[in-house]
Amino acid sequence: MIKLHDKYFKPFLSEEQILEAVKSIAQKVADDYKDEIPVFVGVLNGSFMFVADFLKEYKYNCEVSFIKLSSYQGLTSTGIVETLLDVPDNLEGKSVIILEDIIDSGRTLKELVHLFNKTNVKEYKIASLFYKSEVYNGEYAIDYVGIDIPDKFIVGYGLDYDELGRNLREVYQLKQKHMINLVLFGKPGAGKGTQAEFLKEQYNLKHISTGDVFRYNIKNSTELGTLAKSYMDKGDLVPDEVTIKMLQDEVEKHSDASGFIFDGFPRTVAQAQALDEFLESKDMKIDATLALDADDEILIQRLLERGKVSGRTDDQDESKIRNRFEEYNQKTAPLQAFYEKQGKYHSVNGIGAIEDITRRLGKVIEEL
Repeated sequence: MIKLHDKYFKPFLSEEQILEAVKSIAQKVADDYKDEIPVFVGVLNGSFMFVADFLKEYKYNCEVSFIKLSSYQGLTSTGIVETLLDVPDNLEGKSVIILEDIIDSGRTLKELVHLFNKTNVKEYKIASLFYKSEVYNGEYAIDYVGIDIPDKFIVGYGLDYDELGRNLREVYQLKQKHMINLVLFGKPGAGKGTQAEFLKEQYNLKHISTGDVFRYNIKNSTELGTLAKSYMDKGDLVPDEVTIKMLQDEVEKHSDASGFIFDGFPRTVAQAQALDEFLESKDMKIDATLALDADDEILIQRLLERGKVSGRTDDQDESKIRNRFEEYNQKTAPLQAFYEKQGKYHSVNGIGAIEDITRRLGKVIEEL
């Protein structure tokens, strides 16, 4: 995986595959023109590597020239093709083979045909290393094709994204962002925090802990933190809309993440519905809820041991721990039914070695 500017690109075509396609085109052109001296015209900037390697494979006499056209800005075509370097003057009576890096919609090809129709060449043909047949309009014949590729944005081997990537030997394809958004459930001591750390690293996810978000906003006296504190100081519950707004801010602050792990929210069906509505407004969704399932007695012993180290009083009293478990059961049961109805609830065995539990969680995520 490589990053150019703000986009990620994944490997698509190896250098060996590309050079084999170049060699194939050169051999086919040679079969047709080895008995004369053709003029190879490269279309800049994208074709410079193609032209260089093509000439290495073409073993006969030839001439070389370039023209320059432009229609792309960033990831998309402007739809307007500009001629930046015009057709050479000395082409009269000669056979011309235009060497294009890529043909997709056909707009650039149309301009090429227009340019060469105004010349007195013997004939001209089109050779394109990459060809997006599914989007090409088919108006003009393409005489030599290297590799037929899908309609995905590519960089490398002369092709660029905002001028980066032309020097890459391989070709990379734009990685379409597939977001994975998870809700993580688990009783106290089930290891949610530990597993969230592993998952966020493995899948480039942002871990959003409601408790951490609240503490950050209150500590930094943000507008939302001050509002939340005003409710808490009166002993009232913070309204769902305030919590949702805090989460919204966190999501928008980390727009480069490949998804989010929501930890500590939702706690009620109303909150789950509010979360769904917010994510839907961002063209996102919860993909799965992962519940770390563990036997109460094992968790109680785990918490009591943790309490000896952490000093947390709520981890040192078994009756308080059982009360917390009961509260969790009461609150989680409706949420389980809510997400089961959506086909998104997954119970995962939370007992065992940390890496084993991570592997179980990963298996669920990989199947999404």
